[in-house]
Amino acid sequence: MGKLDNKCAIVTGGASGIGLATAQLLAEEGAAVVIADINAEQGKQAEQKINAAGGRAVFVQCNVALAADCRRTVQNAVEKFGRLDIVFNNAGIIRRADVIGTTEDEWDRVMDVNVKSIFLMSKYAVPEIVKQGGGSIVNTGSGWGVKGGRNAVSYCASKGAVVNMTRAMAIDHGPQNIRVNCICPGDTDTPMLRNEAKQLGRAEDKFMAEAAERPLNRYAQPIEIAQSVLYLVSDAASYVTGAVLAVDGGGTA
Repeated sequence: MGKLDNKCAIVTGGASGIGLATAQLLAEEGAAVVIADINAEQGKQAEQKINAAGGRAVFVQCNVALAADCRRTVQNAVEKFGRLDIVFNNAGIIRRADVIGTTEDEWDRVMDVNVKSIFLMSKYAVPEIVKQGGGSIVNTGSGWGVKGGRNAVSYCASKGAVVNMTRAMAIDHGPQNIRVNCICPGDTDTPMLRNEAKQLGRAEDKFMAEAAERPLNRYAQPIEIAQSVLYLVSDAASYVTGAVLAVDGGGTA
């Protein structure tokens, strides 16, 4: 028996990186998974990969910054699988620049994808989770959501908002038996991390070597972050809500 048998989960940004690893892991543990992502090609590949492995998954193309898309994603989950129990609000982007180098459009885009998306998806998901008698929401923050970082002002601001938004949601929805927690990953080997090297004009190998400079002397693999999400959405964390869990190899220690 899987830890999540008979559950249904939405994973935003589920077509690659941490989102894909988490979607696969939740499916392995018995959950039906809705992969919400803006990238249709990668999303369909993720759906096929999970289903081919014996899981249950459906891809929904979703711009998480749009209310209509978030509403449609939740509706698809309920129509396809009959319920909604779990949401992993994971979609995110980064712009590596300080306040001078960040344009207004870039600022707005980072805030839309990293913060507004959590508001919108949760707005439509919570009523469906309530119908099941409760469930779990996990939001992806960052080590830079609890401490500052260089040349990433919009990202740091957005992830700081995610951390405190998580606490507020935990307070609001605890009485409905909905647990809301936040993971704060450190540098993880994803396409987004490697793209930061390009944004900064850095050699990728040197950039990745610096990303490994933390007490465990390495950066994370996506599955290691996915394991923390599995813990938080499972019954093993039944009394955990409002938590901010650092999964960063000691980077914020």
